[in-house]
Amino acid sequence: MSQGDTRDPGNHRLIESFTPRIRRLIAVNRVLDHMHSLEPGLKERIRQRAATDGDSAAAGDLISAVLKKPRAAGWFRAFVDALLHSGCESAADYIQTPPEPEVEAENDYCVMLVELLSPSLVDMKTDVVCHECFSQGLINQDDDEIIRTSTANQGNGSGARELLRRIVRGRPGWFSDFLEILRKTEHQYLYELTGGPPDSDKTGSEDKLPSAKDEPMETDAPAAAERCGSLQLMDITFAEEPQGETDLYGGAPTESSELSKSFKPSQPDSGAADGGPEKADIVLRDYQMDVASPALEGKNIIICLPTGSGKTRVAVYVTKKHLDGRRAEGRAGKVVVLVNKVPLVEQHYSAEFLPYLKSTYNVERVSGDCQLKISFTDIVKNSDVIICTAQILENFLERSNKGEDEGVNLSDLSLIVIDECHHTQKGGVYNHIMMRYLAQKHKNRRLEKEQKVPMPLPQILGLTASPGVGGASKIGKAEDHILRICANLDAHRIMTKDLGQYQREPRKLIKTVEDRKEDPFGNVIKNIMNAIHTHAELSPTSDFGSQNYEQWVVLRERIAATEENQKVRVCSEHLRQYNEGLNLSNTIRMRDAFSFLNTYHEEELKKKTTPDEEHVIKITDTEKFLFNLFKENREELQRLAEMPEYENDSLSKLRSKILHEFSSREAARGIIFTKTRRSAIALSQWIQENPKFADIGVKASYLIGGGDQSVVKPMTTAESRDVLNKFRNGKVNLLIATTVAEEGLDIAACNFVIRYGLVTNEIAMIQAQGRGRAEDSSYTLVEVKNSGVAEKERVNEFRITMMNKAITNIRALDQADYDKRILEFQLQAIMEGKVRMTKKKKKNMQDLKGEVKFSCRSCSKHVCTGNDIQIIEDMHRVNVTPEFKQLFIERENPSLQERFLDYETNFYIACKDCGQRWGSMMLYRGIDCPSLHVKNFVVTFNEKKMSKCTKWGDLPIRFPVFDYAEQASRVAESSDDED
Repeated sequence: MSQGDTRDPGNHRLIESFTPRIRRLIAVNRVLDHMHSLEPGLKERIRQRAATDGDSAAAGDLISAVLKKPRAAGWFRAFVDALLHSGCESAADYIQTPPEPEVEAENDYCVMLVELLSPSLVDMKTDVVCHECFSQGLINQDDDEIIRTSTANQGNGSGARELLRRIVRGRPGWFSDFLEILRKTEHQYLYELTGGPPDSDKTGSEDKLPSAKDEPMETDAPAAAERCGSLQLMDITFAEEPQGETDLYGGAPTESSELSKSFKPSQPDSGAADGGPEKADIVLRDYQMDVASPALEGKNIIICLPTGSGKTRVAVYVTKKHLDGRRAEGRAGKVVVLVNKVPLVEQHYSAEFLPYLKSTYNVERVSGDCQLKISFTDIVKNSDVIICTAQILENFLERSNKGEDEGVNLSDLSLIVIDECHHTQKGGVYNHIMMRYLAQKHKNRRLEKEQKVPMPLPQILGLTASPGVGGASKIGKAEDHILRICANLDAHRIMTKDLGQYQREPRKLIKTVEDRKEDPFGNVIKNIMNAIHTHAELSPTSDFGSQNYEQWVVLRERIAATEENQKVRVCSEHLRQYNEGLNLSNTIRMRDAFSFLNTYHEEELKKKTTPDEEHVIKITDTEKFLFNLFKENREELQRLAEMPEYENDSLSKLRSKILHEFSSREAARGIIFTKTRRSAIALSQWIQENPKFADIGVKASYLIGGGDQSVVKPMTTAESRDVLNKFRNGKVNLLIATTVAEEGLDIAACNFVIRYGLVTNEIAMIQAQGRGRAEDSSYTLVEVKNSGVAEKERVNEFRITMMNKAITNIRALDQADYDKRILEFQLQAIMEGKVRMTKKKKKNMQDLKGEVKFSCRSCSKHVCTGNDIQIIEDMHRVNVTPEFKQLFIERENPSLQERFLDYETNFYIACKDCGQRWGSMMLYRGIDCPSLHVKNFVVTFNEKKMSKCTKWGDLPIRFPVFDYAEQASRVAESSDDED
């Protein structure tokens, strides 16, 4: 066995450490050709992922497959050889002899330079440069063929982008060779632009490539590197339209992805910067100027205009005029633009604020993806406009409130723009920020009466397409709901306007469905559920497959867990899964429903097996009954799932609608909204596997959220960005999305929207309709059995009518009456906030950790008390006691691979007796820390079992901060003892 195999753990860690970098250096299909140890089926799935989601995403799957245990002898050497033989030498270097930091940083700088200059570089003579690159070994034969084919079929620019995408994967030193090729092929302008000296006659291939210090552009690269931390190579996706919104670095959400953005100058002269070329002065339409006018006078307002009507453009205009005015008066201006979703940070930055403001003002953006070494406080100090997620501002306002260093005050800001401001309600982060604002405004009144200097407060500008009615059924309650939002935002007025000739109303259609004449698949599931009811002596009160049934069975599970009735608890959990299976069979294919149920049972059986024979996990009689029940019906369910004559009518309606849209339009581009992540993925697969869709040019992909609450693996921000970019440039023309795509995302070319069995409230309905922004767009609702969506849609239409009438009534109010009602709501909100804070302080001051007890949700075994728990980063509750370590087993979980600055989670922990999951195993700064998920336990507080405790916030107890030093010493002592 080679050295590379004897150091298996070290090699495993080495690959894991460099995964974010090497996955962007791998040409997946070529590497797979040399990976003879992988199963053919797995290789085919990875190839399919490469075809649909790109090399970077597929490379992640490939690396996971390589690292998956058990690993055969020689696995590391085989992987390295496959990389070398496929022309991915740079990736192979990283996992054998990683480059020195300075070499790595210089190479990263060169990659960035190519990205920044790509709009100019694509004008090269691609065939000529390609030939030289092949001759010099910068690209291999496969690359050469792909580049030439792309040039022949799609033009010179397309081939150039393929060339640039491939040369940056090379070993360090490729840039010097590329410079020499540009000089040799008489691309003098491009040669000088990329750093070559003007006197080309005296330049040879051995000239030193330009360093960050010698950068010819107006960018302080060393400062950027110092500001943002170490560089990492990003995935480059050269867009087809370099003048439009581009995000050439589509890498993983690490600190370096933010660096690649902040590295670019905020006020560059080059059109290659983020946001494309500098835009001319902003010109507003008449209706936009009308709604903006009070804000231009310095008043707080809410702008309420339909989706796609240019609210953000108005905000940019107000921001510019605000900063211009303060500069003219000799006063500093500071604008913060708040958004509620990470993708909106980049969208507003690249598409709106930077293009119009970069020549005059310093524009920056920060989101939850950003892990910059520079603090948010410094960004606020050094920037004129900051676009960020609301939680970041709230965190730093709280730090200032606690008297901590590096905080931010409201008085530091002169204007706050709040996007999707209808979320400024109880419990939301927008409202937390505005409650601080209102409390200070109330305090300022008292200071003025005492003839003291009040604290300056920023102007507020709220943007929304729909404030909604808050569930109101009467016009008066609808007015109160909207006025409360106005009060929370301290709005002088709510501004709206008829769009006139610019109004776009999509054609609306509701597709009702017929019930199945026969449903043998569903009948088998219902028979299984009836058998479980009999076994557990349960009597349901709702129809199978309905939302009411799910609520009923969830309640039964909670009650049974607190009563330690394990028979009813485990039966309820299985019933919930079968109910979901019925939902899936009514929404997507029966085979998808079967796959879901089969996977669930396989996972449950895995919980009952152990990797060693040190102990045996108990299987109760009820669990045996449930496992056997599915096993007895499995073959019949699988057989019926493959019989298309029994498929649901909803899929037929959806199929005909998609075919109609793509057959009747020259360039169809649409979105299908669906309820769950699982259905979004399954619908995408259904469309991709259907040859009829492929024949008419349908190219589908799914877009789901990034949270980890679901059992379905979430999308990373980089993956979401990549899908949206493909949708914008036409590589994907049908997006299947959960509600994550309803709000805010600017998808201008969409010309049809389908809501598939999904209706929430009137706000979401307006947002979904607004996704269709092209001329002659359509909006279709496809009903799904047991969803009740047609009826809900009619209710929402009524609410929208009521909302519009309520806004009209509010706008008709005399200003004095309006101000009086607003003040009443504000004082009420302040008092309610004080009461909540008082209660919270009382709860938090109760140091009753020892009164909290945790027992396994499945077998009721006592696990620990609150005295055993500490908290990491105000988020992760961990138990590092030696006693706790004896109670659980660890299991590998490939879908739980989260990378952060200080910790990672690759394993989950489970009860040693029954296999119930308890949480995840975190590696925090080199220490294993079992992190508990409270939903997996029955919690007893003050001798009373809590019927509902699904998140740690439900438990009013403060846990002490994790003592890293003490635990590290304990681990070190343990290691010494072993030695």
